[in-house]
Amino acid sequence: MQEMQVESNTDTATGESDTGLGGGSMNAGASTNTGTGNGTSTYDYVVVGAGSAGSVLAARLSEDPQVNVLLLEAGHEPPPESAVPAAWPLLLAGDAAWPDVTVPLPTKHGERQQMPWPHGRALGGSSAINAMLHLRGHRSGYDAWEAAGAKGWSFETLLPYFRRTESAPHRDSALRGMNGPLPVAPSTAPSPLAVDALRASAEVGHAAAKDVSGGLEEGFGFPDLTIADGHRVSAADAYLTPALQRPNLRVVTDALVRRVLVDDGRCRGVEYDTADGPATASCTREVVLSAGAIGSPQVLMRSGIGPASHLSALCITPIVDLPGVGGNLADHASAGVTYATVEAPVDSINHCELVGLVRSGHSNTPVPDLQIFVLTLPLNAFTLPVPERGFSIGVGLMTPHSRGTVRLSGPEPTDPPVIDPGYLSDARDTKALAAGLRIARGIGEAPALEKWKGREVLPGPAVMDSDLAGYLHGGIMTYFHYCGTCRMGEGADAVVDTRLKVRGVEGLRVADASVLPALPTANTQATVLAVAERAADMIRDRDV
Repeated sequence: MQEMQVESNTDTATGESDTGLGGGSMNAGASTNTGTGNGTSTYDYVVVGAGSAGSVLAARLSEDPQVNVLLLEAGHEPPPESAVPAAWPLLLAGDAAWPDVTVPLPTKHGERQQMPWPHGRALGGSSAINAMLHLRGHRSGYDAWEAAGAKGWSFETLLPYFRRTESAPHRDSALRGMNGPLPVAPSTAPSPLAVDALRASAEVGHAAAKDVSGGLEEGFGFPDLTIADGHRVSAADAYLTPALQRPNLRVVTDALVRRVLVDDGRCRGVEYDTADGPATASCTREVVLSAGAIGSPQVLMRSGIGPASHLSALCITPIVDLPGVGGNLADHASAGVTYATVEAPVDSINHCELVGLVRSGHSNTPVPDLQIFVLTLPLNAFTLPVPERGFSIGVGLMTPHSRGTVRLSGPEPTDPPVIDPGYLSDARDTKALAAGLRIARGIGEAPALEKWKGREVLPGPAVMDSDLAGYLHGGIMTYFHYCGTCRMGEGADAVVDTRLKVRGVEGLRVADASVLPALPTANTQATVLAVAERAADMIRDRDV
């Protein structure tokens, strides 16, 4: 890794911190709040958010030495432990994550409680704190986008961009990338628990997948991981670090974007806050929001772009009435079966080395709608107690029908969002997730896992298969895969068109998980990278 030169707007973010990847470091120096290295405060492109999408966009747009690019990030360097794959659960409540919470949700004890909803606030965004699974999800999920109005966003159209992101020389070169910035591969020595769980899935009748990360198969297999030489490789590591040597790219951290500036129907720049006070960056070509499914709609709404009635109630003057901003919020609701063990299975590089993509089986399910994942640590809903030592067989609902909202609690960028995930508001989701728990239980009871488990702790033997639907209301957790709040496509609720341009405003696009019309049937990281790669081509007029 090359040395990463970024500008920080805090007095505490100076000096070096080891990223843990190849001995590189990120150096944060004092910021002047202006300039790209050539003394100008006007840029061709301003990218808001240095997460997965923003890292791709800043790197690709700055490949043209004739343009100047400003990348603004509300966080700063991830902590050194971010590079350690097994440390990711601890990062979710750390400084590299936004401390957002949902509205109060039901718990098993009858009361209501807010659920933590962490997402990345650092260079690399959520790719700096996630579990490092690199999965595209089944092609049916992308083909459904196109069928629902996102014309030109089928799996086949996205495939070249998936391939562009990755280096997967161990896979089929017709399907997978060989020379992309992000090295991905399955664990070379998967944990014994994962190996036995794969055997268990076969024992109860599930198919094996040769490349479960590729997008064409159902079944169980060892997924690709964004880990190299035993260390995490975030989107910032893969894309941003090599680009920072360019004099036409400026990265400013600890910069909280207040709003985009719109004049006569065109976006002219952004206004952001730093420790030294407010700052403004002008833009001659485009502003691109890549602040994620929570951050991007907040910036739009603070700018007067969103549901007019909601904005007016907060004394924000509506500029463009876009009712879909902040709507269509989707997440892979998750639950799991947790077993206590005498000894903890600790020999896993990232605690999750086996996943399966299966069908719930209810209502003649036409596409794979559940992900089963095996965790070498006990993990379940945040309100439920887990054993000190154990493991979990998790279930993620891949094609949820339920939708929620992101709204503002106030006009200031420091006002927290109001997040209502709407979990299980559609009865079909409860049925599918309950079916998933039955599948997980079946795998857990297979002979191959007999030596690992002591007793089922959650849902627990008292919860019969017929009672699982009731258990879920208060027994679910987030899978951290938020999307959809600036949906692309057609109709009154579409926020961006199929070229990711914000409706009603020239010179403004959104390119991150918020534009996805629906969730892919997998963890969202690989999808967001591909969307950002395509967005960069669209901005440069290289995509037809």
